Amino acid sequence: MKFRDLLRLSTSNLFKRKLRTVLTVLGVMIGVASIVTMVSLGLGLSRSLTEEMSTYGSLTSVTVQDASNMYFYDGSSDSEVDENKHLDDDAIAELSQLPNVERVVPMIETSALLKSGAYEAYITLVGVPDGYLESENVELAEGTYPAGGSGQMQVMYGNQIINQIYNPKTYSGYWYDGTMADVDLMNDTVFFILDMDSYWNFESGYVGEDGVAPKMPKKHLFEASGIVAGGVDDYNSYSYYVYCNIDDLKAILKKEFKGRTIPGQPTTSSGKPYKEIYYNRLLVYTDSMDHVTDLQTMISGMGYSASSDAEWIQSNQKQMGYIQLVLGGIGAVSLLVAAIGIANTMMMSIYERTKEIGIMKVLGCDMYNIQGMFLIEAGCIGFIGGVVGLIISGILSWVINIAAASMGDAMGLSGQISYIPVWLAALSLVFAVLVGMLAGFFPSLRAMKLSPLAAIRNE
Repeated sequence: MKFRDLLRLSTSNLFKRKLRTVLTVLGVMIGVASIVTMVSLGLGLSRSLTEEMSTYGSLTSVTVQDASNMYFYDGSSDSEVDENKHLDDDAIAELSQLPNVERVVPMIETSALLKSGAYEAYITLVGVPDGYLESENVELAEGTYPAGGSGQMQVMYGNQIINQIYNPKTYSGYWYDGTMADVDLMNDTVFFILDMDSYWNFESGYVGEDGVAPKMPKKHLFEASGIVAGGVDDYNSYSYYVYCNIDDLKAILKKEFKGRTIPGQPTTSSGKPYKEIYYNRLLVYTDSMDHVTDLQTMISGMGYSASSDAEWIQSNQKQMGYIQLVLGGIGAVSLLVAAIGIANTMMMSIYERTKEIGIMKVLGCDMYNIQGMFLIEAGCIGFIGGVVGLIISGILSWVINIAAASMGDAMGLSGQISYIPVWLAALSLVFAVLVGMLAGFFPSLRAMKLSPLAAIRNE
């Protein structure tokens, strides 16, 4: 008997007992909908967590910091870190040769005081190479990325810099009384004071041991190039920084602190500044998140202070994996109950069709064709239940995401917390068919073993 004939015979037998078939399909449908919805919740939460982590920084980079003035939680420096190894162009060349490294991005950071009229704020000025912000796809609310070599240093403000600006006389500002500073960063005159020690000495009237009163340090006027996209409460890894070109910043720092120690820069054992300005940190990018941990270990073994979010990410992903297993297990219980229902349906079908089976055997029908007929019936039940269950799980996922979006701000939810990828849909459909066929396997064996004469005599 051809497969086409078996398929036609099996489906016609299913439709002869419509109510029983519908009830059995209903069990499979509930089981597939349950397991797909549960697994989709785990996948959605995992993806949402990964997206949230990516806002804190790149998931494929290792941060290397200058360890000369870095101390750890117990107050002592890390014994594996060589404090004499500073971050310069030689360090970039050395780290670039490591396996799976795509690029190394240097950064120079310095603290500064931002002043505009009666307002001020303490900010961190970060110098980066041209093209870095573009490569990170930093979204801008307005303006452009800062470019070097224009003759006047350009700065790009993080979207939450405005939150830091306050009036020191009235103590009004976002973090004091909830009011925003009346400052337009793109159009108002904004000064930057880099030598803050001299500024505060001048403001306080402090006179040193030499009896010379301090002078007012230079106020730098930088050109505003753009502002990072986002509201005052929207956080990303660029929100709290002011970015500029690294070469322009290096030139200004050399001129501003000529012969003196630049804040944040390492010093010699005698406390004197180096002639060279070192990078405060390097971002070492690897080609895959899977290589981050190994790369971090290699860099640490070279005497550098290396850190990444790899351990934190892996720990959270492992927890999400456990959640997916639990949720999938809950859904699998429903599918197990559906499998028992299919087995029961097939057994009842055999009892009702005993005489038919006997006649088929007497006429010379192959035993495996008889078994195949029942397996195809069970597989069809699994397939129909799987398709309907997928449709229902898609609707449930859509409803869950809408509900999560409406409650996102209140409950801290973001993105799609229910996510059904193509592979999950395909796998659940195949799984439903296999469960159906497995549930019908033992009833089909019984059909094969029936005695033809006993089956014919059966009433």
